[in-house]
Amino acid sequence: MTRSHTLRSRPAWLLLLLALPAACTAPKPDPDILAPSEEQTKLRSFQSRTFDVADRQFALRAVMAVLQDLGFIIERANEALGLVTAARFAEPNFNDIVGVTVTVRQAGEGRMLVRINAVHNNRPVVDAEPYQRFFGALEKSLFLTSNTDDAAAPGAGGKNGGNGG
Repeated sequence: MTRSHTLRSRPAWLLLLLALPAACTAPKPDPDILAPSEEQTKLRSFQSRTFDVADRQFALRAVMAVLQDLGFIIERANEALGLVTAARFAEPNFNDIVGVTVTVRQAGEGRMLVRINAVHNNRPVVDAEPYQRFFGALEKSLFLTSNTDDAAAPGAGGKNGGNGG
């Protein structure tokens, strides 16, 4: 009788052992897990702007000048990668830190794409206003610098060049 009882319980144990690995497998991740959400796409639109600048080095210098004008301390600048990182203390509480990473890359013939990513106390800045302020200052800087350089170029008709008047 004990042998008969043992034979009948074996299939139940065998089924349990076969079902156990299936129960322990992790659920398959969503195939779009790395796809950007609507919020991320909206944020990226705040963070990016294209400028009519042909020289990446010129654009990087303008980015660094604007960051310094806004009170940031440049931590790293990598011309080969088109990357600038900077930080500053946030007002009015000087215990808060704002960090930014700016990339500058070619976006077609004679155009550069500038993207800035800001964090405040290790939290992403998702408000459009700080990004708009940065890009407004950068646009003015690029305009003023390019016009100053054009006016200073020999034969450009500016103070230092021109018709010899």
